[in-house]
Parts: sequence; structure tokens; C-alpha cells
Amino acid sequence: MINGQKIAVVLPAYNAEKTLPLTYREIDRNIVDFVILVDDASKDNTVAVAKDIGIHYIVCHESNKGYGGNQKSCYEKALDLGADIIVMLHPDYQYTPALIAPMASIIANNIYPVVMGSRILGMGALKGGMPLYKYVFNRLLTVGQNTLMRQKLSEYHTGYRAYHRSVLEAIPFQQNSDDFVFDNELLAQIFYGGYEVAEITCPTKYFKEASSINFRRSMIYGLGVLRVTLQYFFDKTGILHSRIFRQIKPRHDKPAGSPSQAGPGLATTVIAQNSLQGQKSSE
Repeated sequence: MINGQKIAVVLPAYNAEKTLPLTYREIDRNIVDFVILVDDASKDNTVAVAKDIGIHYIVCHESNKGYGGNQKSCYEKALDLGADIIVMLHPDYQYTPALIAPMASIIANNIYPVVMGSRILGMGALKGGMPLYKYVFNRLLTVGQNTLMRQKLSEYHTGYRAYHRSVLEAIPFQQNSDDFVFDNELLAQIFYGGYEVAEITCPTKYFKEASSINFRRSMIYGLGVLRVTLQYFFDKTGILHSRIFRQIKPRHDKPAGSPSQAGPGLATTVIAQNSLQGQKSSE
């Protein structure tokens, strides 16, 4: 808990038995009130490992619902438990749990309602092991999205994110895709709603056990990102309205007691210099 606000860390898991203990042991339980693992019908012993290391909130999908479907269960469970700040952290140890505190603090102190851990800030993406083709696609997609969505994010594709509950309650994320493009749809909806987004530089590691989609799935994801970007652009310009934005009411004023929201859809960069003991080279 920070400033009286309960923090939940959600772990969307699939075949994460080898990396889950590494991730969990670095979560600071002095500030985190709930750790929630959603297992997407893993074929390994992810659930057994989760129970063994002491995770109390475990949701098991009987069949694989996909990355987006997993996140939907994560957020629904966190909101049901009464969490005020929800941090999504992949249990594959690709992102450092040490950034949970600063990301949550930005939200808890009413600075920004959404924070993303950027792999691109800090010049370390390729050094951390990101495949070159993914880096190139990341940069090209980000430039296109920033142009059409009138934003200034360093990247749209990180899996390390934190939200204030008021954001998730206002966004119809249940209508989004169950696949990897869910992240992009949710971010587009957040911008559409007029919420500000902060970024913090995040060290990242690519290794054998870390989850990563292959080239074919990356291409499918890229086409999905282009679709979402055009949907946003067409909807904002009044050319064509999209279903995923239909229920969102753009908010231009800061509601009482809610995180900062000085202007519609502004992306702000927060660069944090990290000296993380025990961490390997960052991305």
C-alpha cells in the first residue's frame, strides 16, 4: 500500500514454472497487497509452483484464452479484490519487479493514472537481447502510431504497465481482443478517454525461458496494431466510428480525488536511472 491505496500485481502466466519463482521473490511485499496469478491452461506445473511459493490468489483457465483473455481475468480479479493500483508484470522475469514501487508511486501520488515501463528509453533494448527485427518493427510501428494518434510515447508494445482502478473501470476492456493486440487496443482506449500516460525506463532481459512471440505471430500482431491505429484515427476524425471506443466518454477535467489528467491523451516520459543490484544487463 502507498498513500492508503492498495496495490495488486497481476501475473498473466502460461508455462512459467521456471521463471515464476525468480519473479515472485523480487516483488516487494511491503507495498504490494495482492499478488494474483492467472494461469492460461499451462502445460507445465505453473499452478503447483505458484501454490508452493505462496501465491494466494490463483485463477485457472480451463482452456487457453490467449494473452488478452488472460489479462481480462487479471484485471477483473484485481478490481474484485478492491485494488486501487493494478500493475501487470509478466512472470517470465523479462521485466524487473524492482520498478513496481516507482510505477505505483507515480499513480498513488496522483501524478499520472497510467504508467508504462519502456524498453526503448535508456538506449538498452538491443543490449538486453531484443531481436533486431523486433526492434525495427517496434520503432516503425511506434512512429506511425505517434503520428496518427498524436502522442509521444517511446513505445506502445511493452508488457509492463500500471493502471489506477478508475481507468480500468471506465474502459470497456472486456470487448477487446483475446490475442496479443489487446495491449494496443487498451492503450488506444486510454488515449481516447483522455487519460495521461507516463513512461519509466525499464531494463529488460531476453533469454530462452522468457516468453516471446515468433516472427509469424509478430507480423499478425503488427497488422493488428495498424488496424487499431487506423480505427483510432478514423474515430477521432469522425470518418468511421469503432466499437471499441463506442462506450468511452472522453474526460477533459480532473475529477475530484482522481489521478492527474491535465489534458486529453498526453504521453509523458519519466526517465528513471536504475542501479539494480543483482540484475543482469538491461534492454
